[in-house]
Formats: sequence, structure tokens, C-alpha cells
Amino acid sequence: MNAPASESTSPVGVFVGLATLDIIHRVSAAPAPNQKITSSAQFVAAGGPAANAAVTFAALGGTAVLVTALGNDPVAALVKADLAAFGVRVIDAAEGFTRSVPVSAVTVIESTGDRSVVSADAVNSDASPPEDLAAVVAGADVVLVDGHHPLIACAAAEHAAARVTTLVVDAGRWKPVMSELIPHATDMVCSADFRAPGTSDTATTAADLVASGVRTVVTTHGGEPVEWWSEGSSGSVDVEPVAVVDTLGAGDAFHGAYAYYSTQPGSLSERIDRSAHVAALRCSVIGPRAWLHELSIRGLESDNGDH
Repeated sequence: MNAPASESTSPVGVFVGLATLDIIHRVSAAPAPNQKITSSAQFVAAGGPAANAAVTFAALGGTAVLVTALGNDPVAALVKADLAAFGVRVIDAAEGFTRSVPVSAVTVIESTGDRSVVSADAVNSDASPPEDLAAVVAGADVVLVDGHHPLIACAAAEHAAARVTTLVVDAGRWKPVMSELIPHATDMVCSADFRAPGTSDTATTAADLVASGVRTVVTTHGGEPVEWWSEGSSGSVDVEPVAVVDTLGAGDAFHGAYAYYSTQPGSLSERIDRSAHVAALRCSVIGPRAWLHELSIRGLESDNGDH
């Protein structure tokens, strides 16, 4: 693997995948059919697994590069502006082309923080990799792919494997491209709902991934302990209990933090623990961006990951 970045050098993370425009409303309850309701708050921000992970990586002190496909569109301009404001450099593989930018309609229930999302994702995107992708990956300490924009994801995975660079796969749900990404993955960070074909639970999925050559498999379970399997060992890490007010992007925050802490000294358990603290913080603050300001207060952005 690439050597960890020195304390004087900001680690570079390359994030490959989906960027959306999220329109978020906080509501007391989900609307019934044909019902109109008034939200208590609304937010507009860039979203998507790779984009949110990149924002987290940058907030922790890393240099974040997002490779995605947006194109020439007023919505794309909003997405790029928001990401730039939070320190993410965007490489747009669809620059110069007009294409539909995914817009996500999000509701967050005030009493529980649970979110619902309707979005046009990019799992079936035919966007081609940018010409400079190999050079971009060559400068990375860690690469994360979310399985959206499959042609770009596969190319990035191959470049990362060729350079023996840590490749984190965000495995929220099974996508067809996963079968092409898994052979190159060093780390799979899975949701509790993720299942490899032919498996029935998280343990058999992890066993299948390890048998396929994945070095480390991590599975999150919301507020329950995070499970891990790595190099013949396994275990779990407890999650900090918090008052949950907003779960939107919590998994993405975990992934971005996991990528960041993979470039820092520490054991796998410490990496997971620090990442879980970041995700817990995200759940404890209303809105897609306000929680980022709390990172320095909590000390989570420090190089040694103390909290």
C-alpha cells in the first residue's frame, strides 16, 4: 500500500462516483398520498455517496478530488459551487456535454432523524473516464469508488490496483459493477443491507468477499456495533450513542472518514472507531453541512485522530 502521508502533508483522496443536487426538507411526518405539508426547514446542497465522502475527507484535513459526471447544466453549476465551497476539487468527465444531473428529493423526519430519498442515480451511466484519470489516481493516497458511473469506477479501480493504492469500495447495495470492482478492492465498507449474490447475511457476505481476495471487510449497522473481518481475524467496534436528529449522509461520512484515517497511523479498530465518531457527529446535527463545523471542536480532524 502507499505509505501514509506525513504529518506535514495533507493526504490526497480520490473519490469516484455520484454527485447530485439534494433538496432536503425536515418534516414532522411523511406526507400521505395527495397531501401537501409545510416543512420546518429546508436545505440545498450537493449530495451523493462519493461527493459526501469527499466533503468529509476534506473537512478532516485531506485534499479531496471528486471524479464524477455532471456536464453543462445550471444544476451542475450549483453542485460544483457547493463542493468547491467545502474544499473538494471536481473533475467532471462530462465537461462540455449536456446531460441530466440527478436531483434527489429528501425528507428527514424531525422526531427520529430518519431520511427518505428519491433520486435518479448513475448506476447505469455510460460516462467515460476522463483522459487524465490515471494521473489523478497516481497522486492519491487512497481511492474510494461508490459503483456509480461504472466505466469510470472500473478504470479508477484498475489504476489503483496497478499502483497498489488502497481502494475502498462503498458497498451500500449490490450493483452489477461490484463483480468488477471486488477483485481490485483492498477494503469493502458495507451497509448492513449489502449482500453478495448467493449470501444470506452480513457474515456470509463478508466471508464471500474475503474469499474473493478483499483484505478488509467492514459492515456498519447504524447505531449498533461495526463488524470487521481482516487478514484472518474479526471483531466489532462499539458506536458512540448520540441523540439522532438527521441521518442523511451518515454512511457517506463514515466512508469519507474511513478513507481519511486509512492514511493515518493506527490499527483497523482505531480507524473504525474514529470513523464511527465522525458518523455519530453527523447524525447529531441538523442539516447537510452544519455538522462539519463541529469537527474541529471535537478534535476529529487532527492527524492523530484523538477524540
